[in-house]
Parts: sequence; structure tokens; C-alpha cells
Amino acid sequence: MGTSIRRSTLILPVNIPHFVEKAYQRGADGVVLDLEDSVPPQEKKSARRLIKDSIPVAARGGAQVFVRVNKAPDLLEEDLAASVHPGLDGITFPKTESAEEVHNLVRQVESLEKKRGLTPGHIALALIIETPRGVLNIEAIASASPRVKFMSVGPEDYCLELGVEPSPDGMELFYAVSRMVVTAKANGIRPMGLLGSIGGFRDLVKYEEAARRGRQLGCEGASGIHPDQIKVLNRVFSPDPEKVEQARRAAEAFEEGLKRGTASVNVDGKMVDVPVYNRARLILERAKAVEEVERRKAEALRRLK
Repeated sequence: MGTSIRRSTLILPVNIPHFVEKAYQRGADGVVLDLEDSVPPQEKKSARRLIKDSIPVAARGGAQVFVRVNKAPDLLEEDLAASVHPGLDGITFPKTESAEEVHNLVRQVESLEKKRGLTPGHIALALIIETPRGVLNIEAIASASPRVKFMSVGPEDYCLELGVEPSPDGMELFYAVSRMVVTAKANGIRPMGLLGSIGGFRDLVKYEEAARRGRQLGCEGASGIHPDQIKVLNRVFSPDPEKVEQARRAAEAFEEGLKRGTASVNVDGKMVDVPVYNRARLILERAKAVEEVERRKAEALRRLK
């Protein structure tokens, strides 16, 4: 399964079977089976035993399936051993602070891929930056491995590290998210996240505003902990149909203009030149990627009938 686009990611504790069983019905582009924060210390061992069988259950609706592991070395090794199995798309690594941590993670994943007959390089990495140290080292982190496909800033833990509470407008996250986005884009990694908290799942208006702020900074998707948040993310991070149509007409007009020997055309009273054309192409490419993801999920659901 490719990692070309992921507008929405549903994070759920793997030790609650009801959540896992219902995950495929939520419409998320990705599902993260959590072994970290949402699983109490005393239940982590038993939760690991659930991962292997939970992967195909969570994937039934066509979502990419990742497992969020614990960073502590004594937990990480066991988490990875329980997680790297056929059907898994990637590992989500929290509180990333250095390239060395990524290198160590890659070595362990490579060993397990080889041992279990998985295609070398199949397991992708999603890295979460949650500390000031991680922000300062983000360039080295982003270039540590070609397996890194997604990056994000964890708003709750990052605010905790700063010693502040998440604010309504996410102001305290602006620097970290902006730097993450620029670094990710420069390294061919998809930046994920929002400018605000994901914890207030009852206030969907505020959550949508946070997602739109993240999108405006360049984020391409975000995570949620409740199914209602997934609907918001799929909408926010999908191109507006009206803009897609405008982009299509602009691209077609520009390409016709090139045939006539001009690189500047008029569409609805607005100039379309090379930068505008390139922006239109990006909108069309993302719209096509969204269509492919929705087709993949729809086909997966049809196979269940």
C-alpha cells in the first residue's frame, strides 16, 4: 500500500477491541494502533499480543495501518517485535529527538523485515516531534532515512515541554509546525498536523479551525482520536471541488496558450502564467490522489460484502 496521501489518521488504543473492530468503518485514510500514551503501563505487555491480529482488522476498510510504539529502549524492542508483520504499513515513532534514534529504529525494523520475509524497505516511518530538542535537530532527523514518509508535531506533549497550555489559536505551536513543514517539504516528506489541540473532540468547530490553520501552513493531513474528527480532516485536507474545476480550466487554457506560443492567458479575467499554472497542477494532482484513496477504501469495503 502506498503512502502518497493521508488526509486523516485515526489514533486508537489497541487494547480496546471495540475501537479496533470499528476502525475500518470510520473513513480514515490511516489508522494508528497505539501502544504508547493511550495504553497504561500495566497493560502494554498484553496489548502487544493484540497487534498482529489487529493489523488486518484495522485495514479492512483500505486504510494504511501504522503502530505507534514507545520510545523507551526497553519497550521499543518488544513493541517492534510485536508490530512488524505482513500487512503493517509503518511505525509511528514518538518524541523523536535525533538522527541517531532514527538510525537505531531503522536497524531494528530492517532486521525484523528480513527475519519475517517482508519486502526490504516496506515499513515506512512517521516521526513525531514533541520536544524543543527535536525541533532544533529536525533537519538531521528528516534526512536520517528514506523510510521517513511523514512528520508531525505532537501538540500536547510539545506544549507540556514548553510549560504552557494549548491556546485557542495554537500560537505556541506556530514556530515548531512551520519549521517542521519547511523541513519536511525540503526532504520529500509529507508534513502532518494542525495548529491546536486534538484533545477537544467535542468542539468540532475549534478543531476544524485548527486543521485549517495547519493546512494553511502546508500540512497535508492530521490526526484525530474520534471518528467525528476524521470527517473534518477528510474535508479540510481535500481540495475544494470549485477550486479543482477552476484549476482544471486554468491548466487547460494555459496549455492551449503554449501551443499558440504564449505563456500567459486570461481565464475569467485573471492572468494565468507559469506559477499559476503550476499551482493549478498541484491542486489537480492532489484531487486525483484523493480520488485514488477514496477508490481504494471503497473497493476494500465492497470486498467485505
